[in-house]
Amino acid sequence: MDLQSVKVAVIGLGASGVAAARLAVEQGGDVYVSDTRTDDAVAARGADLRALGIHVELGGHDLERLAEASLIVTSPGIPPDASVLRFLADRGKRWISEPELAARFYTGSLIAITGTNGKTTTTLLVDHLLRASGFDSAAGGNVGGGLAPPASDLARRDPQPDWVVLEMSSYQLADVETFRPDIGVVTNLSPDHLDRYGSVEAYYADKARIFDNADESSAWVLPAGDEAVRSLAGDAPGRRYYFGTDAGDALIDDGVMTLHPWGEIEPLLPVADFPLLGEHNLLNGLCAALVARLAGAAEGGISAGLGSARALPHRLEPVAEGRGVLWVNDSKATNLAATRSAVMSLDRPVVLLIGGKDKGEDFGPLADVLEGRVRAVLAYGAAGERAARELNAARVAGPDVWQVEGSMEDVVARAARVAVAGDVVLLSPACSSFDMYESYEHRGRHFTGLAKAVA
Repeated sequence: MDLQSVKVAVIGLGASGVAAARLAVEQGGDVYVSDTRTDDAVAARGADLRALGIHVELGGHDLERLAEASLIVTSPGIPPDASVLRFLADRGKRWISEPELAARFYTGSLIAITGTNGKTTTTLLVDHLLRASGFDSAAGGNVGGGLAPPASDLARRDPQPDWVVLEMSSYQLADVETFRPDIGVVTNLSPDHLDRYGSVEAYYADKARIFDNADESSAWVLPAGDEAVRSLAGDAPGRRYYFGTDAGDALIDDGVMTLHPWGEIEPLLPVADFPLLGEHNLLNGLCAALVARLAGAAEGGISAGLGSARALPHRLEPVAEGRGVLWVNDSKATNLAATRSAVMSLDRPVVLLIGGKDKGEDFGPLADVLEGRVRAVLAYGAAGERAARELNAARVAGPDVWQVEGSMEDVVARAARVAVAGDVVLLSPACSSFDMYESYEHRGRHFTGLAKAVA
């Protein structure tokens, strides 16, 4: 793609917007960036971009200047009904997401990973397995949390990596045009982001855009037996491979993580030696192993990489233990499917902490996994009252469910009083964090500090 003297507009000065602007100006573009925010962090990023010769506007958007741009890149945090996007749509202007821009400059091969849960763990694990097998691999995209850069930063690398492994959110997939992974992955599907999407179908439709530009050379890695994912893929061209605990091209065979994508059995690692906690992480590991194998990684490198994997922050992460109680930070679990998976993955009685910003999901269906696994539920935050009410209404038997008013300090103190030796206190909120925190990372760090103090 040639951006020499092309007018490029970037909307939003978050990490992805900054990366897109840097890439565009390095490629010769005449770049304009705008953001409605004016806080110190945004102002500092704006100053850095101005030093590169980029035109930066804070506190609003020059709509006419945006409309004059030949290429418009939007940040994923801008909702589709934002006034600036409505204005551009009325002018007949189209825009693309930041990973769409980045992918136009990649010279190596591309792996793209989407789904509702497990995206970040799988993305970073694929990258880890490829590196363990001797490939020059780089991970990025929607990973966030400082764990990997935006997609456009990877496009600025010189030399380019052999493989780019991108996590793709539904927000980013919504605005792709030519984006085509060599290997595409859907980890799973369940309702999410209903505070932004009008329906589950609309959310799934954006996920499905990963298949838009598929051809016969495409390879797809999908969960075995998942009808929602199978329906999402439809009749998209390309070869399909499946992973699951007991079926597929990557599975558990007699207690061993095993591959046989081409019919030949390739044992990798005993399940007991896989360091990540929970059955869902076994699935993430099987998925990542299959992807790495399709990318050309050798069996030995994959086995070594699986054995050296480490838990990611805020994802079923053990953070403290004392008085026989294990404290686990799963702050990244921002929907009910993730919380359900976390609860089902643990083999000790659970004191479950849920709550946060209300995203509109019905808490009632969570009740069926609580019985026999969870001793108590502490519901807190903006969604706490509704969560407690709906769980109490849905359960026939099972744990006590209490609403805890106040701060995370109050919630952790209550959990410390409720938990007994042998329990796990699990922060798996099933909600986003924005009622009390800047991000799920902020929430997880605060919980971790409190848990260490009481443990």
